[in-house]
Amino acid sequence: MKYLQFPVFLLFLLLTAFTPRSALSAVDRDQEVRDAVTAFVTTRTAAMGWDVHLRRISISDSLKLPDGVIDYEVVAPQKWEGWGSITITVLARQKERVLRNIPVRIDVEALADTVVTVRQIEHGTVITADDLALQKRELTQNSHLGIRSIDEVAGKKARATLRANQPVRADQIERVPLIKSGQMVTIVAENGVIKISVSGKAHSSGAAGDIIRVQNLTSLKEIPAKVIDGSTVQVAF
Repeated sequence: MKYLQFPVFLLFLLLTAFTPRSALSAVDRDQEVRDAVTAFVTTRTAAMGWDVHLRRISISDSLKLPDGVIDYEVVAPQKWEGWGSITITVLARQKERVLRNIPVRIDVEALADTVVTVRQIEHGTVITADDLALQKRELTQNSHLGIRSIDEVAGKKARATLRANQPVRADQIERVPLIKSGQMVTIVAENGVIKISVSGKAHSSGAAGDIIRVQNLTSLKEIPAKVIDGSTVQVAF
């Protein structure tokens, strides 16, 4: 049996004649995509006051794309807070034409100033500034409850026992009541012209600014009133 003999250059011409031009000029764009993702995360978190680090960028697909200038648009889920592990999409465009939708998995570490305890604080204890410190801590699932200022905690009461060296959450503290249920109070009603004061009895507890229920001991009516201090409440007049 005889075999046809083709010169090597003719065989090359036959193969390339049926190969798309874009495949012949494909360029590895992996680093360009990584740079676009890094810039996006940096911009997205710049105004948040965090120390942000991209721990990982994972791209599973080959990034061979045509030669020439390519624009990249990074799209993240609308509810993404700017930290943690998430999959985003990078749109690669050339002359307004979308070439690829590239899924990219990222893991972002974000450190933020967080109020932490320096010692164990027992349930019901009024917290002081000496019980607290401000440290950089990594944002976690419950970080929306984290507190960034010692002033927001000092003077409040622990709703549960707080362990040492742990972040303080907003749901773990409460304001100290100035008025307690059953306490005798002065009910004040005033405007720019007159001021009226009567004796009353608190039927609920509250801190400064809270609205509690009080009973007017003259009319015996129960009304809402705003806590002013440890013995005074105010009603609308």
